[in-house]
Amino acid sequence: MLSVHETVEKTRHPLKILQYGEGNFLRAFFDYMLDIANEKGVFDGAACIVKAIPFGSLADFAEQKSIYTVVLRDAQHSEQRIIRCVDRALCAYDDYDAYAALAENPDLRFIVSNTTEAGIVYDENDRFELRPPTSFPGKLTKFLYERYTAFDGAVDKGLIILPVELIDKNGFMLKECCRKLAALWGLPPTFIAWLTDSNIFCNTLVDRIVTGYPKDEIGQLERELGYHDKLLVTGECHALWVIECGAGQQAMLERELPFTAAGLPVIITDDLAPYRERKVRLLNGTHTATVFVALLAGLETVGEALADQQIRRFMEQVLFNELAPFVPLPAEEVRAYATAVLERFGNPHIRHEWRSIALNSVSKVKARLLPTVLETYNKNGCYPKLLCLSLAALLEYYRIHGAGGDPDAPEGMFAELLGMADLSGLAAEVENNRRYLSERGIRSVLEQYLC
Repeated sequence: MLSVHETVEKTRHPLKILQYGEGNFLRAFFDYMLDIANEKGVFDGAACIVKAIPFGSLADFAEQKSIYTVVLRDAQHSEQRIIRCVDRALCAYDDYDAYAALAENPDLRFIVSNTTEAGIVYDENDRFELRPPTSFPGKLTKFLYERYTAFDGAVDKGLIILPVELIDKNGFMLKECCRKLAALWGLPPTFIAWLTDSNIFCNTLVDRIVTGYPKDEIGQLERELGYHDKLLVTGECHALWVIECGAGQQAMLERELPFTAAGLPVIITDDLAPYRERKVRLLNGTHTATVFVALLAGLETVGEALADQQIRRFMEQVLFNELAPFVPLPAEEVRAYATAVLERFGNPHIRHEWRSIALNSVSKVKARLLPTVLETYNKNGCYPKLLCLSLAALLEYYRIHGAGGDPDAPEGMFAELLGMADLSGLAAEVENNRRYLSERGIRSVLEQYLC
């Protein structure tokens, strides 16, 4: 059987995108969109993937000429696309000179990154003279300085920077890290001005479940495709990319990155906050509200929870009755998104384990559930019944099973979680729920609590 790169010719486009991150998500999300935009003729550009960490291998990229397959599936649809828009992949450590030389490319226009949530951090110990600097903001700052130098600070050689790391205001945070490093390193004030004014750092929000290399079914998939692919990546069909920029920059960005013209699910806006609220509260919030209820009920995956009539009722009532009313978007739009969330959770091709969702539970509760709990109390004078039960289930699960290696386990959870305000009433209500769970068990309590 042939390898994927032996079955197609790579498309040729000018190199316009520097992509920090060779992982599954960017390849099944951004590169997938880029490939479609090129194919439809609304864009003409290739990406160079840069591995920004010193460990790992790019051997499979070299062997397959950076050609690979994305397989997207849900209950009703499936799609297979061979991605041919990646020009090459190189390592910022092993191929530093080749990486740095990309700063001199006049066609370069975009930087896309996914270096995990821990990647956008200010490291005061990072050093300019390293090849490359240690942190991602350090690498980017030095790269931008090389570009500034190569083009004598030309305003039109600034870049549009699109980080997709899953943190709030990711573009603003990355820009601030770069600015602080430039000052720390004593780089010229004219460069800092160019960094600030000639480059556009966008905040972004991404939404697609990417499950990666399908090791348990790769044989069957390759037989269906008719070729081998060591870089094959799978995910769901649903996708959304919200890009935030200044109101005066929207038309320019839509013109330079015309993904919407290709029919791709991209929204360019001057305020992504409502979309972030929608995703964090409805999709992520339903996960976080359900995880310990499902685990106490003995369920392992999200799919099993949806197939369980009682746990599904819990998920639906939390989602539609307690979370959705506090999303700041039109009610019809919120309800449609909530309905789609349940459909996505039920995707038979995605095995999403509750134990992985349970990690870092306290920080997830703070971001995803506590705002709704507090807003419910402020509006109605009482706390949301099922969300309080979900908090009680978290405490009861850890009482039974212990931390299990989770660094964010809830020892003294309410001292930390609720200490910022006088929320003794909430703490008491959750503790009463926890005792009730301990005495009666999750199934009995749910039968009483559900409508």
